[in-house]
Amino acid sequence: MKKYIKLFLAALVALVFIGTFVFLWKKSQPQEVRYQELTPTEQDIRRTTIITGKIEPRNEVNVKPQISGIISELMKEPGQYVQQGEVIAKVKVIPDMGALSAAESRVRLADINLRQAETDYERTLSLHAQQLVSDEEHEKAHQLLRQAQEEKAAAADALQVVREGVSRSNASASSTLIRSTISGVILDIPVKVGNSVINSNTFNDGTTIATVANMNDLIFRGNIDETEVGQLVVGVPMSITIGALQDLTLDATLEYISPKATEAGGANQFEIKAAVNLFSQTADRPTLRAGYSANAEIVLAQADHVMAVPESAIEFSGDSTFVYVASGTDGDKPRYERRPVVIGLSDGVNIEIKSGITLKDKLRGPQIITEEETDNE
Repeated sequence: MKKYIKLFLAALVALVFIGTFVFLWKKSQPQEVRYQELTPTEQDIRRTTIITGKIEPRNEVNVKPQISGIISELMKEPGQYVQQGEVIAKVKVIPDMGALSAAESRVRLADINLRQAETDYERTLSLHAQQLVSDEEHEKAHQLLRQAQEEKAAAADALQVVREGVSRSNASASSTLIRSTISGVILDIPVKVGNSVINSNTFNDGTTIATVANMNDLIFRGNIDETEVGQLVVGVPMSITIGALQDLTLDATLEYISPKATEAGGANQFEIKAAVNLFSQTADRPTLRAGYSANAEIVLAQADHVMAVPESAIEFSGDSTFVYVASGTDGDKPRYERRPVVIGLSDGVNIEIKSGITLKDKLRGPQIITEEETDNE
């Protein structure tokens, strides 16, 4: 029994050895190399670039108060549409004590001058009735009275403005009413009722009450690398895709290329702006919001109706380019002739062939990967 077991194990070892030898021998044999055959086609070649940026309103303004005070009432909310001149908020004035004291002093002085002018006028009027003073002196006294009355009214208005920010004479143009300076959509109201606000002056920019923008006039703003900016010209069309609205594509027209570069990530970038065409879209298009991330596709170069082949069929050797053209068979194997060609524009997949071959030629393409090669890998 032991004899048979030993014979079986010896046969098994011999079988494994022979099988391994046969496998290695087959693997060492040269494999037949086969290639795809390609035919040149006539097509349009476009080289494009993608620019990342944002959708922004062209005209976006910050509405600021003309006086300092406290927000007493907000009339609008973000997202609402406002007309130019429409009230957004009301400001309650906190008077400056120095200005208030000066205004009160002016009122008291104007009151003293008015009483004196009234006394002088009554005296002159009595003397004029007795023909003891001339008409000229009477008219002069009357004029001084009117001036004193006007000064008293102006002083009272000034005091009311210091106290309340508005007077009876200019209530319609009150600086306590914060009005929109343009027609558009309110993007943001960064203040709340009770917040203190200051007006713009030499030392600060003032408090922003609201941000208003015309959302019917949008632009795309992005940056392009210095290696591509030289191929752009103002007026070229662009295709805008918004990240949050993948199904929406907008047409745009390049209208601005910055003359100065800015450094970003170690590379020089040039800012560009493009006018977004909203009227080419249907009425049921999604609402566009300021600040949407977007990608712009721009055609940098284009060649229409040219002969082209897949770039994988091109062999690059220094400054020269070659293709392999089918020239018959060698037994049952195709034979290829190495032929120089002049290439043109490439889109990264296909490349223009200017000369060297015709549309009837068949070219050697990429190598065909067999199932056996795939298994070996």
